[in-house]
Amino acid sequence: MGSAVSLFVLLVFLITFFLTIWNLIKNFTFESAWMVVVAAGRPGGALKIRTYSLRQQDRIIRLEERLRLAALLPEYVTREIPMLDESQLTPCALPPTLKSRHWSRKTLAGNLKGAEIKKAIVNWRPDNWRI
Repeated sequence: MGSAVSLFVLLVFLITFFLTIWNLIKNFTFESAWMVVVAAGRPGGALKIRTYSLRQQDRIIRLEERLRLAALLPEYVTREIPMLDESQLTPCALPPTLKSRHWSRKTLAGNLKGAEIKKAIVNWRPDNWRI
């Protein structure tokens, strides 16, 4: 449903932009020229707002995954969790429960890349709350 809403909003922005250009051609005034500028800027503003919320959500998810790994892993391994970069952190936390422990240790020991971890994990923990 989210992509349908996004498509609708994009269509509204495009139609509005082309209508303001059409209005500018038919009735050239300062106001009609300014409306073209405003219509061109609206998608950028909407995109920026969307990007901010996604970046904030990604930061929260990284924190959640670090906390989850810290709860699952033994204490001597939890000190190494900050060494995982983002491409490694998320795949290590995706398997349900104790499998995370296995992949986290393997990643820290062998410095596996995120793509390698994702290919090897068969049973994923879905993220149904993503915006």
